[in-house]
Amino acid sequence: MRYTLKDYQAEAVREALQRLTQARDMHHRFDSLSQFSLAATTGAGKTVMAAAIIEALFFGSDEFDFQADPGATVLWFSDSPDLNEQSRARIQAAASELDSRLRVVEATFSEPSFKPGMVYFLNAQKLSKNSRLVRGERTSPGQERLFEPAPDMVQQTIYDVISNTVQSEGRTLYFILDEAHRGMKTASDRQTIVQRLINGANGTPPMPVVFGISATVDRFTEAMKKVTNRTALPAVEVDSSLVQASGLLKDDIVLTIPKEKGVFDTTLLRRAVQKVKESTEVWAAYGVEQEEPDPVVPLMVVQMGDAPSQDDLTQVLDVIYDEWPDLPGDAVAHVFGSHADLLVGQQPVPYVEPQRVQDATHIRVLLAIEAISTGWDCPRAEVLVSFRTRNEPTYIHQLLGRMLRTPLARRISGNEVLNSVDCLLPHFDRETSTGIAQMLMKGKTAINPEDGDDEEDTTRRVLFDPVRLDQNPGVPQEVWDLLVTIPSVTIPKAHVKPIRRLDALAIALSNDRSVPGAVDQARQHLCKVLDGQAAQHDEKVASARTDVLTMTGEEVRGRLGAEGFSYDAFEMSADERAIHDSYRLAGQALTPALAKAYVEHDTPPDAEPEELLEAEITVASLGAVSEVVSAVERAADDLAKKWLSETRVARKGLPDERQAEYDRLEGMSTEPERITLTEPKTAQADTKVREKDGTERDLPTRRLHLMAAKGGTYPIDLNDWERKVLDSEMKQPGFAAWYRNPSRATKESLAVAYKDAEGTWRALRPDFIFFATQHDGTHVADLVDPHGHHLADALPKLRGLVEFAEQFGGDFRRIESVAETNGRLRALDLTKANVRQAIRDATSAKGLYESDAASDY
Repeated sequence: MRYTLKDYQAEAVREALQRLTQARDMHHRFDSLSQFSLAATTGAGKTVMAAAIIEALFFGSDEFDFQADPGATVLWFSDSPDLNEQSRARIQAAASELDSRLRVVEATFSEPSFKPGMVYFLNAQKLSKNSRLVRGERTSPGQERLFEPAPDMVQQTIYDVISNTVQSEGRTLYFILDEAHRGMKTASDRQTIVQRLINGANGTPPMPVVFGISATVDRFTEAMKKVTNRTALPAVEVDSSLVQASGLLKDDIVLTIPKEKGVFDTTLLRRAVQKVKESTEVWAAYGVEQEEPDPVVPLMVVQMGDAPSQDDLTQVLDVIYDEWPDLPGDAVAHVFGSHADLLVGQQPVPYVEPQRVQDATHIRVLLAIEAISTGWDCPRAEVLVSFRTRNEPTYIHQLLGRMLRTPLARRISGNEVLNSVDCLLPHFDRETSTGIAQMLMKGKTAINPEDGDDEEDTTRRVLFDPVRLDQNPGVPQEVWDLLVTIPSVTIPKAHVKPIRRLDALAIALSNDRSVPGAVDQARQHLCKVLDGQAAQHDEKVASARTDVLTMTGEEVRGRLGAEGFSYDAFEMSADERAIHDSYRLAGQALTPALAKAYVEHDTPPDAEPEELLEAEITVASLGAVSEVVSAVERAADDLAKKWLSETRVARKGLPDERQAEYDRLEGMSTEPERITLTEPKTAQADTKVREKDGTERDLPTRRLHLMAAKGGTYPIDLNDWERKVLDSEMKQPGFAAWYRNPSRATKESLAVAYKDAEGTWRALRPDFIFFATQHDGTHVADLVDPHGHHLADALPKLRGLVEFAEQFGGDFRRIESVAETNGRLRALDLTKANVRQAIRDATSAKGLYESDAASDY
């Protein structure tokens, strides 16, 4: 892969490969049909994940411990040639091994079957009734065939090609349905083209393995439930909060919708132009600050109604150019289904293929109808104004989801404005908009269904005309200086390989000249660790060497007509190929790079083949001893922590793009590791709260928040407990400032790691950080988290706070968890050893707050 997969992407790839292994086994052993789906929010990188899956299918993968399928062929299907081309280009960009293996099925395709190790792209239009791939003469009068005979000059139809492929010995045809929510509706009893492909008909066999990919797979899932002879494997579902945490998606969606009835198309279009001009200025400034070679050039998308007239288009262009008079004449293009260049008045409006819009940065305004609602992707689209009215959830999800990709595939630290997208929807009413907001924010997730208490998922916000917040000039500089020293921690990831992490870190540090020669240092260090482990575990390594060099087996003999069997053990020497296989397996445990480095470490530069083979045997033996591998992983982890700690200050001067790479490497931890906070620079917040019935009320405000509006105020959207805590803290002697800790995974948010009931690492983000001035003039920080003791995660979170306080209690004056019990607010101060021990011993969070370990808040 040319790209480094995000953690959630790698986990999804791992799960999908497990499903495909099971599906392949079911097909070849039992001739059984199967299907499953990959469900991931728009912008999660589904095509990149698919590229990794296909690459592993064809070539195997050490990272995912997956053996290649030599008979694998992939048929990639969508309902649009543009979408197919965009997917093909993305897969080619992502997967280096697939460059020559991606082929579009043209009308002239004439091969008898699909080849193994190839990806074929096919779309619904090429299977229409009059397509050359399917049309031909009828075989005999009155004979009915759903798929007609071959066209002239071609030996078979595309359905014959599919049949030949499916029926070939040792072959597996994997059918990947892109945007799987489309093409799954039925008109009366007639099946759609895609359903006929999946299910087979009139002599054409069904697809053995069906793999649907979409952000909204409900239609696909429901349609597949109606197929009685196909096994549904568990779906691979990507947690949207993990996608959000990765920085691939915008954090905030700003919706602008009229409060009153009327026609406001031109008014909101003017506002949209103002927003894209402002966005252009802000991104240009950021590009200069970061010395970006290719700065972001924002795009405004105008979604027209069906069949827009010349008058409609003229009005839109007049408004745009009135508001943006210096907009170049070639800056407007369209992606209408007609594919024809337009002349609107005297203004040429050329057609552009959707997949080209991202790179065609001279285009600043894009006119569209439906092309942007499915499959289209343009991360630099910062503003959408839609003149359409569609209330179907799937459509709305797809439409707005297209606007959520971050232009640089990473979050911009400290700037909430650059991490947001503007959607102006003049034809949506308030009730509809509330539904959109709830859908996009994933609503509420019940923590404990039995007690009915819910916890809102606030990883993504939907804002209505938010107020801009900047650094509060009323906050002392000493508070800002203290903020960036406050500790936070990484949240450990599953399936992390410390040796791979160290290798990637060493490459990054070498490239940035932070640790000269880091790659050689890392490999030499680990080779010395291997030397030491070889001596420490010499008996186990010797035993493993015997296993590498010999194969022990058993012959079982039986005689016809006689009962019982005889067993004869045998032993034979492993040949050179078997030794190479053992070496390769060791490379999976130690990484191929370290295995190769140790061979070089263990042999002279002019080594003979026999010496190299002996070194491979040594590596294979070491890699087979679990204690050796564990020790090397610990050493890799320790060195990575040391380098990350030593270079933390120096790395703050690197551009954001490079810092994002180190953020990724810091996050590849097996245990919580200390990181520091980034100070916020620009933020935004709603000033009103909107109830489910559509009514609105102003949010109350407080002063001395780190981020504030022009008047020095900050709108607070807090529950009763949180408000009581805030007001109480603001009355305390020496109070200097406060910070509402962001609830999502940003560099500005303090995180505490804890393990849930299943042992999975999760993040607690305490609600408040309060700052106070002491008698000697120094400033201190207090960490305070109001949290319900009745929630199922209360005790695990408290124990996470215990571990955090054990390590970092000296950085805070107080670390308190507050809860209401029996009508009173009670606090647990985790800087106290007896409180921490009480939490470790507790069986009930409520009991803790009612015990002597807690005090009145």
